[in-house]
Amino acid sequence: MSITIGNYSFEGPFGNIADLRNNSGVYAIVSRRTNADRYTVIDIGEAGWIQDRVANHDRRDQWGRNNHGTLAVAALYCDEAARMRIERELRAQFNPVCGVR
Repeated sequence: MSITIGNYSFEGPFGNIADLRNNSGVYAIVSRRTNADRYTVIDIGEAGWIQDRVANHDRRDQWGRNNHGTLAVAALYCDEAARMRIERELRAQFNPVCGVR
């Protein structure tokens, strides 16, 4: 299963963090009201260990407050240089409600 976010094909979205690989990459926290709705990006981040980062994230409470109904995570696995570039690009494109820096 995959989801397109910006110009990238992410794995997921997954409702269970255990479905993520603990690899380097970019993650997107997404939400939607019903299965018929499209997902909305509410946060974008990058990490060396995606599964660990999402499981222990300091913005988890923000994700819950901005959830429209179903909360999920998608991942794009890539090396450190690519993940930093892609995160900046997607943050600028989507301006996610969570994680304002």
